[in-house]
Amino acid sequence: MKKETVKIVLLGYMGSGKSTVGKALAERLHLRFIDQDRYVEEAEGQSIPEIFSSKGEIYFRKKERFYLTEILDRDDDFILATGGGTPCYGNNMDNLLEATPNIFYLKLSIKALAERLFKEKEDRPLIKHRSEEELPEFIGKHLFERNQFYARANNTVNCDGKQIHVIVEEILSRLV
Repeated sequence: MKKETVKIVLLGYMGSGKSTVGKALAERLHLRFIDQDRYVEEAEGQSIPEIFSSKGEIYFRKKERFYLTEILDRDDDFILATGGGTPCYGNNMDNLLEATPNIFYLKLSIKALAERLFKEKEDRPLIKHRSEEELPEFIGKHLFERNQFYARANNTVNCDGKQIHVIVEEILSRLV
């Protein structure tokens, strides 16, 4: 009898803590952690900002989809932190939902996201050229567009004001 694999997926807007929470969760469960953005960068031999700059967003989104399929087809147990836009392109969200019932949307307020992202905006192609004043409006508009995809996750974890270990415990309590 084949053992059922454990696949846990974290999704949410950039800066929502997917990688940080994913690493903590993986450590707690002794599972492999996969950061989809790092996976793409290693496979492509370029950083995401370099890919955006040299080959464009459409190329990146195609590769992102290709590597997501590669990851989901794995036979081992893992925790995956998707890229912020991953669920919003092609049929990626459908593929995620087919792969596992353990999909968690890490939800943060626009204010909290803007505070986090402003500190690291140089590394983020979509917001690199936004001022501190423009950032909340951009995030709000972007979240409005993406929310229909994020809302399809099996679980939503409100992360505002919560420490990592509290978020991890909340996820653990909801695993199928």
